[in-house]
Amino acid sequence: MSSLFPASPFDTCSSFAKSYFETLYQATRALDLPVLDRIADALSETIASDGFIYICGNGGSAGIANHSLCDFLKCVRTDTGLRPRVMSLAAHTELNSALANDISYEEVFAYQLTSMARPGDLLWTVSSSGDSPNVVRAIEVAKDIGMKTISFTGFSGGRSRQSADINAHVDAQNYGVVEDVHMAFIHIITQFLRMTNMDHGLIGQRKF
Repeated sequence: MSSLFPASPFDTCSSFAKSYFETLYQATRALDLPVLDRIADALSETIASDGFIYICGNGGSAGIANHSLCDFLKCVRTDTGLRPRVMSLAAHTELNSALANDISYEEVFAYQLTSMARPGDLLWTVSSSGDSPNVVRAIEVAKDIGMKTISFTGFSGGRSRQSADINAHVDAQNYGVVEDVHMAFIHIITQFLRMTNMDHGLIGQRKF
């Protein structure tokens, strides 16, 4: 496991930036990149079967979950015949606040799945710690429903690293670094899906 970063203060922002990028580079060097093939295959199978992809996370990870809709519903569709059905469970502010207030925050994602998800759908969790109770609970419920599960984790990986069917882990001890790689994973996977499902003659002519 990598060490905590930063471990001491920096005199200038530029020197911190240099060390940050070095830490980011080391994190990418330690990645298990073949797991992205398994994730791309699982997503392709779900899209091909007209299943729903549900993605969720808290805080910055909620931002990644919400941002992923742009990459699936615009990037993946552009120049392809793919029609992904993707929903961020983190995007429903009114519903999530009601569930958190009236039931519990631990149930905000699981509750939505019990209403909307079906066997063969896919749950994708994004959690730097991998141990957020509502994320762990969502995976438990997804498995009960008969969904495929993917988790993105960092730090020690937490319970969601072990419980998801497929896990992509970032060995880093800094939230920014972990979230940067998680966002890169989204971009890589969605651009790959678009690239492999479009006219190959258009690659190099289109912006990705």
